[in-house]
Amino acid sequence: MTETVKINRGLKGIYFERSGVSHIDGAKGELLYRGHTIHDLAEHATFEEVCYLLIHGDLPDRDALEAFDAELRQGRAVPDAVLDVIATCKAGHPMDVLRTAVSALAALEDGTDDASEEGFLRNGMRLMAQVPTLIAAHEAIRNGRDPVAPDPALGHAANWLWMLKGERPSEDAARLADVDLILHAEHGANASAFAARVVVGTDADLHGAITAGLAALAGPAHGGAAEDVMKMVREIGAPENAADYVKAKRAAREPVTGFGHRVYRAEDPRARHMREGVRKLGEEMGAPEWYEILQAVVEAMKPYSRHGLNVNVDFYSGVIYQLHSIPMDLYVPIFAIGRMPGWIVQCLEQRRRNILIRPLTLYDGPDARPWVPLEDR
Repeated sequence: MTETVKINRGLKGIYFERSGVSHIDGAKGELLYRGHTIHDLAEHATFEEVCYLLIHGDLPDRDALEAFDAELRQGRAVPDAVLDVIATCKAGHPMDVLRTAVSALAALEDGTDDASEEGFLRNGMRLMAQVPTLIAAHEAIRNGRDPVAPDPALGHAANWLWMLKGERPSEDAARLADVDLILHAEHGANASAFAARVVVGTDADLHGAITAGLAALAGPAHGGAAEDVMKMVREIGAPENAADYVKAKRAAREPVTGFGHRVYRAEDPRARHMREGVRKLGEEMGAPEWYEILQAVVEAMKPYSRHGLNVNVDFYSGVIYQLHSIPMDLYVPIFAIGRMPGWIVQCLEQRRRNILIRPLTLYDGPDARPWVPLEDR
């Protein structure tokens, strides 16, 4: 008897688990972290508060936030042996080097195999703190410089810019980096979060799960949009060229980078918070033309919004990184800095109600057939 099976390719529309972390309403363009709208968090919270919220379920009081922040600041250092690993593979893409460095941490630090919940959380805090250090250290090493040591006086986002550039960011620049991390902190069962949950579902450790998440994020279909937007902006060159660029892309049935999203039909709710930041940072850095090109593309794309082609968060992120003179191959690693708390809490949810994730594939190969000896083939 032939059974009729419905195939949902890419698991589209499939619910595989319950989650209390983030809620996405793609039709309305809404995003909540633990019941808090992304707009409130982007306007009022720090990244450290959002990390605490995601991992512990509620916003921290002052004492809890201070303790959480202190643990993050104290966890930024990485072993010299890991810096040696980075130096060995310094010519690789930053995402490959980051993935390798996180994997090396699992072998070179104590307690990474601690199976208790306390150990899992401790490793999560340490990894959140270390990932910016690893990325900045690689950028320094591949350019023949010594890594910049973390500054315990600076918050998470400001310290990241300090380690990367060797200069303290302005208050506005640090805040914009903070908001960028907040907006990327968590987004449900996306490809990288699902990959991490699959690994944790086997009872593997957190370092293995984060390594898998990084591998998934490195794929251009997941994490590469910010880099592609910057390439597009450079190709357009000036605001007056945007309309013709969009017209040519649509005529060729090619996508316009930064528009549309797998889950959002309305505008990505995170985009608005980056838009104003790009404008202000462009003025501060003496390069307002980048913002003007972006807005010209938005205007040219308005006729297509009814088809769900609305601007997404990555449309603005790339220009922010460009204004900071950050190399394009670091755009996805920056995404990873922001996504760390989301991966960690997804892994926590998985292990608390763990079940091996084992979907099925429907066989459509040949029927059973006889063995043919080699000399008769």
